[in-house]
Amino acid sequence: MLATSGTWRMVPRMPDDSLLSRITVDPKICHGKPCVRGLRYPVEFLLELLSGGTTAEQILEDYPDLERDDLRAVYAYAARLSRVQRIDPAVA
Repeated sequence: MLATSGTWRMVPRMPDDSLLSRITVDPKICHGKPCVRGLRYPVEFLLELLSGGTTAEQILEDYPDLERDDLRAVYAYAARLSRVQRIDPAVA
């Protein structure tokens, strides 16, 4: 859902599998790092831009071959990687 002027509206959601299909891993591209659609934009690079405060709109303007769903795929990929059953504290 998305908040707009104090109300909530449903935003169409692309299934995670469709989004994740935009992330490719090919040993011949970027040394096998996960990339967006084989375009040599590593997921890591885009996440660093986003976490550094670059907006999606700025990224899409600077890299016109990327699509908004590519950035959503980057988020979905990061979310999938962060899923863990549990984290055990390190024993010193």
